[in-house]
Amino acid sequence: MKLLRHLAIALAALACACSPESKTDELTGAEGLTTLRFATDWRAQAEHGGFYQALATGEFEKRGLKVEIIQGGPGVNVPQLLAAGAVDMGMGSNSFIVMNLAQEKAPVKAVAAFMQKDPQVLIAHPDQGIETIADLKGRPILLSDASVTAFWVWLKAKYGFTDDQVRKYTFNAAPFLSDKRVAQQGYVTSEPYTIEKAAGFAPKVFLLADHGYPGYATMVLARDALITENPEAVRAFVEASIAGWRSYLDGDPAPGDALIRTDNPEMTQDVLDQARDKLKSYGIVDGGDPAMTGRMTEARWTEFLEMARGQGVYPADLEATSAYTLDFLP
Repeated sequence: MKLLRHLAIALAALACACSPESKTDELTGAEGLTTLRFATDWRAQAEHGGFYQALATGEFEKRGLKVEIIQGGPGVNVPQLLAAGAVDMGMGSNSFIVMNLAQEKAPVKAVAAFMQKDPQVLIAHPDQGIETIADLKGRPILLSDASVTAFWVWLKAKYGFTDDQVRKYTFNAAPFLSDKRVAQQGYVTSEPYTIEKAAGFAPKVFLLADHGYPGYATMVLARDALITENPEAVRAFVEASIAGWRSYLDGDPAPGDALIRTDNPEMTQDVLDQARDKLKSYGIVDGGDPAMTGRMTEARWTEFLEMARGQGVYPADLEATSAYTLDFLP
């Protein structure tokens, strides 16, 4: 909480320090394009493919934007980059991050959601009689610290899971592979594939979103100052990103993949291909309806907040509308 309070103070100071005139001059380059720096939440990967595709195919530029994608990683904190003014927009990995910022009254909002389904999964061994998520009750589950304060809240509420099941997850599958009773977290686009390659078996995979988990993922965050001073740029970024995601999933993804591999040379094409296939087959980006790409709804945010509030995560007076705006969606 202290970190978030410091973040809120820093963001507020940043917003006050930047006048509309000075910020507009800073963002507009010599070529007449508005420069926006956009920070992702991890190293470049297919889960960011639509943004890279929009950059590679000129969707940003044709809308008057010069976008620089700043890739994330283990030591990158997107809200801190926003607070420091190092980036103009950033990626919110999940709905808890966005709502936490709203709780701390940080002047930043979600303006679009590019994953209608959070790609979080639970992964289990295939020969342990695990047929549903409920069957994992009482079993050890490898979770990161961030997950314990995020989707684990929902799992406890819906399935009666208890904190004594939690084991530390360090993004290494070795503990899972060495103990068949253990389950672990993951992304549907990532860990199941790497486990199958390493161990030679297909694990049981449970996508939380397909079992009622209401959170969004891969949200675009914008500072209130940018929303107020240059709403046209925010709208252009959202529109270009929608076009980029549709092109990446339903067109030729080669331009976006090339930029991803330039930013992240450790990424391989087979990983990109299978992740893109999973994004499509599970309906992660659009929920199965292309018209929903980038969309958010008041009902969905309210459902998420009520779920989390029911577990004591947020106070009764926190309003869901303080976390997002629908003004920039088509």
